[in-house]
Amino acid sequence: MAMVMSCNLAGQKANETEQLFNGKDLSHWRGDSQVWSVEDGCIKGETTDERVIGHNTFLIHDMIVSDFELTFKYKIIGGNSGVQYRARVVDQDKFIVGGYQADMEAGIQYSGILYEEKGRGIIAQRGEKVVVSKDGQKTVERFNTTEGIQAVIKQEDWNDYRIVAKGSHLQHYINGQLTMDVVDNETKKSASSGVLALQVHAGPSMAVFYKELILKKL
Repeated sequence: MAMVMSCNLAGQKANETEQLFNGKDLSHWRGDSQVWSVEDGCIKGETTDERVIGHNTFLIHDMIVSDFELTFKYKIIGGNSGVQYRARVVDQDKFIVGGYQADMEAGIQYSGILYEEKGRGIIAQRGEKVVVSKDGQKTVERFNTTEGIQAVIKQEDWNDYRIVAKGSHLQHYINGQLTMDVVDNETKKSASSGVLALQVHAGPSMAVFYKELILKKL
């Protein structure tokens, strides 16, 4: 018998997988309908010269996550995007979110970093293993170069992204390559749970596509 997938984790057992997008519409997601749509079975976020946004805007899922593994495919053409997790909604009406972000961009520097939107900014660059102490002090070790990580990323094509969050330990992978590794122990600023959201960044025209968003609760 085929497993029936829903977009609500209530009652789910640990380690069961969940499809976050049905490939047809934006059920269980909320965001600016001028920016977000479904195209060819993908979530699409787009700005144009005629449709400019004045601030970063987000497509927010109605799920609250804590410890999880999220896998998805993305393609980005121009601009910057990312997946927020364990995040907080700052403005419900304007779809503004703050918190941890697994970054991705059309450029060659930031895809895979850990960024904190509306918070500490870049917590870990690509190729860094970072431990943040309770009082916010960082210990940094380098395990790869940013050029080495960029070499596995396909420009304007589909890439596989994986986010693993377990306790204070956060990891991002793109196309199987670990891009950063963080243990965030900062007492007043780390997050143990929150929402998931997709970003379209203010700025030049861009388009980002997401598909096959699968979450496993750990």
